[in-house]
Amino acid sequence: MTGWTQQELERISTADELQLASLRADGTLHRPVTIWVVRVGDELYVRAYRGRETAWFRHTQLRAEGSVVAGGVTKDVAFVDASNAEALNNEIDAVYRSKYQRYGATFVDPMLTPRARATTLKLVPKK
Repeated sequence: MTGWTQQELERISTADELQLASLRADGTLHRPVTIWVVRVGDELYVRAYRGRETAWFRHTQLRAEGSVVAGGVTKDVAFVDASNAEALNNEIDAVYRSKYQRYGATFVDPMLTPRARATTLKLVPKK
């Protein structure tokens, strides 16, 4: 696996939303879901505000790969669990607050709960 290019990081991290589709067992993609994406350093992260029972998150746990689209970038990715890194999750919280503050606490606060933090996934480009 290779890392993100600076152009990809910039384009995806400045997009408000990301389309995420995980792979099914047969290799086809699930229907994409629209979610928020944040950048910390040279890495991209997503969370499920409804927690681990969210359908798209459960699908990433069955097969930890799929595709994302944001900011004009389409990329095959691996989904890597990043939920246990407390310091990293604090940084991710801060980026969610900053990037999405215009939506208000009603929408941002659910992304910062232990329930959402338990679903933190790093998006790792596959090619």
